[in-house]
Amino acid sequence: MNGKINNFQQIASATRYQITSGKEAGLNVIDCNNGVIRFLLNESKGLDIMQLYHNGTNISFLSKNAFVDSTLPFLNRFEGGMLYTCGLDNIGEHEGYEMHGTYHLLKSSVTKVECDENGILVEAIIVDGALFGKNLVVKRKVTSAINSNTVRVEDTLMNKAYVPGEYCVLYHVNLGYPMLDEGAKIIADVKGFEPHTEWARENIEKALIIEEPVAGKEETCYNLILNDPTVSVVNDKLKKKFTIKYSKDTLPCFVEWKSMAAGDYALGLEPTTTHIYEGFKYNTIDAGESVNFFIEMTVENI
Repeated sequence: MNGKINNFQQIASATRYQITSGKEAGLNVIDCNNGVIRFLLNESKGLDIMQLYHNGTNISFLSKNAFVDSTLPFLNRFEGGMLYTCGLDNIGEHEGYEMHGTYHLLKSSVTKVECDENGILVEAIIVDGALFGKNLVVKRKVTSAINSNTVRVEDTLMNKAYVPGEYCVLYHVNLGYPMLDEGAKIIADVKGFEPHTEWARENIEKALIIEEPVAGKEETCYNLILNDPTVSVVNDKLKKKFTIKYSKDTLPCFVEWKSMAAGDYALGLEPTTTHIYEGFKYNTIDAGESVNFFIEMTVENI
């Protein structure tokens, strides 16, 4: 620490608190600010990222639901947020399973919160277990260097059971206004598109273009076949670029979800272990084994 300050919170901070009012009442939050990027971690929901700001500008999508009770049906409680982790039992919509799985409904047990010259570091354990069934444990680590443009999420998924287990994971990264705006473009090395619906097929030429919001417009969804595990969104009006990088060895598939509907104006960039509709399959993890994932989110001025 230099002689110009005597409290590091003048430079950066990681503050834990509980929301006490409104629909969000009872949620435990870790409010992290590295001096450039501010991001809110949701202790009550898998240590996912609620919102993210770059130099005060909102980057993430927040639905009209806001952050609500986990017992509501999916469409009534999906908040979007900067990162909504899907799995480990399901991603997408499959009969007999919770839409996008139950990971995000699990509370995290935070084991470390640090903010100093070395950066911001938050670690937590999330347990997905059942009597006579699975015992999957995720160790999540979130890091961000002081004054950096990047937040990194690293997950280690461990099978603590005595028999093999199945899993699937999808990292639902959600952009909203003002980062998401008419004229913005998705930049990626795309080898091919696989539309999920006929409407998506009819609009495939606009898959990488952000349009103006239109009341009631149907969403589009694509599997993107990528040569490189890097996807960016460039907003020339805002003069910002958002980029995600991820572990393609353990997240071989990528989904783009685009909603240009007025009031539900959002873009989902989603690295995943499997396709979410046709071609959906579980991965197997042996007893005592582990698998690692990471995703990096960077916001830059251009």
